[in-house]
Amino acid sequence: MTPEQYLDKALHAAEAAKLLLSANEIDGACNRAYYAMFNAAHAALLWSGAHTNPGETRKHSSLIAAFGKHLVLTGIFPQGLGKALNRAESIRLLADYTGEDIDSQQAHSIVKEAENFVSAVKNKYKTVV
Repeated sequence: MTPEQYLDKALHAAEAAKLLLSANEIDGACNRAYYAMFNAAHAALLWSGAHTNPGETRKHSSLIAAFGKHLVLTGIFPQGLGKALNRAESIRLLADYTGEDIDSQQAHSIVKEAENFVSAVKNKYKTVV
């Protein structure tokens, strides 16, 4: 996939997260918020030209680590975005696999962080898009 396609998926996932949240579908909202960030991170890595192994970045933990290494530690994106991506993955894992309740405030926070994350990637590479 191209970075533009990843960004498009990210934008759609962020919108879906907001819709699910408004319908009080907490788990689904957290899932979509994470995938919005995951796809935006993938787009950012591709646009940046970071030397990553495409097979490796299919794994969630590897893509998150690559985002941190190539885009956060180098100062391209602020540390807060890296932390938000890690937090979103943790919450998504809870929502998808544990059956633990995620409170509404946490869900609202992660959906907002997803919007900010996707916007940051889009704004950084808007001359490319």
